[in-house]
Amino acid sequence: MNLAVDPETVLAPRFRAAIAAAFGEEHRDADPMLRASDRADLQANVAMGLAKRLGQPPRKVAEAIQAKLEASDVLERIELAGPGFFNLWLRGDWLAAAASRALADARAGVPLAAEPSRIVIDYSSPNVAKEMHVGHLRSTVIGDALARVLELRGHTVIRQNHVGDWGTPFGMLIEHLLDVGEDAATRELGVGELGAFYKAARKKFDEAPDFAARSRARVVALQGGDAETRRLWSVLVDVSKRYFGSIYERLGVTLRPGDVAGESLYDPRLAPLADELRASGAATVTDGALCLFPPGFAAKDGAPLPLIVQKSDGGFGYATTDLAAIRYRLDELRATRLLYVVGAPQAQHLAMVFEAARSLGWLRPPAQATHVAFGSVLGTDKRMFKTRSGDTVRLVDLIDEAEARARGVIEEKARELSDDERAEIARAIGVGAIKYADLSSDRVKDYVFDLDRMLSFDGNTAPYLQYAHARLCSMFRKADAEGAAAGPVLAASGDGAVKERALVLHLLRFGAVVASVDSTLEPHKLCTYLHELATAFMAFYEACPVLKADEEARASRLSICALTRRTLRQGLALLGVEAPEKM
Repeated sequence: MNLAVDPETVLAPRFRAAIAAAFGEEHRDADPMLRASDRADLQANVAMGLAKRLGQPPRKVAEAIQAKLEASDVLERIELAGPGFFNLWLRGDWLAAAASRALADARAGVPLAAEPSRIVIDYSSPNVAKEMHVGHLRSTVIGDALARVLELRGHTVIRQNHVGDWGTPFGMLIEHLLDVGEDAATRELGVGELGAFYKAARKKFDEAPDFAARSRARVVALQGGDAETRRLWSVLVDVSKRYFGSIYERLGVTLRPGDVAGESLYDPRLAPLADELRASGAATVTDGALCLFPPGFAAKDGAPLPLIVQKSDGGFGYATTDLAAIRYRLDELRATRLLYVVGAPQAQHLAMVFEAARSLGWLRPPAQATHVAFGSVLGTDKRMFKTRSGDTVRLVDLIDEAEARARGVIEEKARELSDDERAEIARAIGVGAIKYADLSSDRVKDYVFDLDRMLSFDGNTAPYLQYAHARLCSMFRKADAEGAAAGPVLAASGDGAVKERALVLHLLRFGAVVASVDSTLEPHKLCTYLHELATAFMAFYEACPVLKADEEARASRLSICALTRRTLRQGLALLGVEAPEKM
């Protein structure tokens, strides 16, 4: 059901109808270019672009559109400014009615996608028997937020955690497991000592020739299907997956064991795929390797850039696995939209895989594949974020530190709460701070990991938004105690009308912002919206008495506050951030 509470969504078809009436149906597709404005409630800039198409002065075009525009039920006033800009002011009673409709709707006015897709989203992707580190944070957090948004929009979302659970390193890992003992290795991995386990295996492989020889032989046994080797491999995989699951649980991430589709899933498909591409002539042998040459990619010397399907020694690499995965997702999972939440450095590799899939006829309309690229996490020195010793920062250590720091803040600010309440709130604030700081940055850019800034109760941070939500919850506890109830939303009036109107107008834009995250895959737009919403609420709260207002105004403002509280909670939930009721 389209509740039509967003002014831009409501007015866009009215403008298109006016354009068609003034200049013909062939111009109905013109974008009204409705935008928020600091001069009015909205601005429409359609006349500028349409004037070029029509070969007429923009002002004349704007006047013709205004003459045909039927929107008196929505608009209180229209003003033509400059060469032909529309400044638009909304009716107070329309705003009040729209707010009431949004409050009555469980979706808060978020529209369902006009054409829902079946979406496979590839994110997180840690490596078995290797520690999850800060480098996995962005993929995990961004991917999970997008999955939540896409599901709310009505898409079918299939999560795929493409874990690294296959390949030559498993020879040395299995041999190291045997050296230390299966029980001891399981205990070590089970408590999160994956990094130490991997480093010890690597050290022996580099320094002990007999261990390296055993490791190579073990790889052959693994790939050959030896039962005991496969069992030992599964021990490493299962313990690692349980550990990853514990991290996801602490982060509040929706990935589950059933979402794991690691590299091992595709291993049986690689040789048949290579044989098929060789037999069809799609792939050719170059310097002993079987290669595809996707159009549009060239090396520095101008020669076509190969995508290696099978190496000269008969082995397979990431490209072959990714080709098998894209085919599996299209053919067997029946996806119409593929999203790869992978770091920006993989841009060329994924672009070549996508182009190869198109050239082979696998990735054809309406199916599409998108690289959801992201930048790096930097330290406060603006360099790659590492420990003092130069090691990669473990993700679990970041979570521990954030929760500990948040606990210190809560101990100071909320002494009246019980120890259990403070611990739970600290967990929500610490984890929320990490996730929100990542998501509030434009994902394609690097960002600085600074816990002091992330945990601040000022600025565009999770604690600021969480505090606004908790403040609203406190208000409603007091309202309940006083017997004050919400009622019909009224048109804003009186001394605080400007702030009240601004808050309502911002609340009505929630659905359009969520829809824009669906189309752009940019979660920071939702973060910006929520920060602006919390700021608008704080301004309203200072200017407009709620519980001390007269009965009619109090009931109306409580409804506005109820919609604000729900919008903040739902918006934060889409980001995977909890909204505590006390802080």
